[in-house]
Amino acid sequence: MTKFQMVDIEGNSVEEIELADDIFNVEINEHAVYLVVKNILANRRQGTQSAKTRAEVRGGGRKPWRQKGTGRARQGSIRSPQWRGGGVVFAAKPRSYRYTTPKKVRRLAMKSVLTSKVQEDELIVVDKFAMDAPKTKDMVKSLKALGARDKALVVTSGEDDKNIMLSARNIQNVETATVGTMNVYDILKYDSLILTKDALDKLVEVYN
Repeated sequence: MTKFQMVDIEGNSVEEIELADDIFNVEINEHAVYLVVKNILANRRQGTQSAKTRAEVRGGGRKPWRQKGTGRARQGSIRSPQWRGGGVVFAAKPRSYRYTTPKKVRRLAMKSVLTSKVQEDELIVVDKFAMDAPKTKDMVKSLKALGARDKALVVTSGEDDKNIMLSARNIQNVETATVGTMNVYDILKYDSLILTKDALDKLVEVYN
């Protein structure tokens, strides 16, 4: 077990906890992380691009000039791809880029990025992250007290965290998530990963 210092909302040390080695101290697999990040970004693509083929562009019904005797190359339509205003060869059409990465690869990637956060001193575990009311000012103050970097991801257990989400939504480069919605790309994107104790327990339960 890896020893780790848990803090309170004001940044003061509360107690020393143990992080599961099979989640926070594994051999980092960069290729698995690459595969999962690539999958996440592909699934986010809209795939709405569309261009017209020669069959779809307007005009070109008449042959531009007769087949022989002009000295010019034969042409059948002014909407062929080589003409200005013509159709596109192999025109892009709306499609889905979505695909699925194997579950074992996703789990390995998640464990790899969590391990990297521990190794790079970018993980913060808070005993309790509760807010009585949604106040951006209080959230900024708390993040500063915790020593969070400019880009921070706050992960909660998903229970009674509405005030946290509302307090953070207007802060640039700060995002909130739950254990069920966080992903490898977001963890890598933000410099500080802030976990509540409840979120940590739930994370261990899910990935053990």
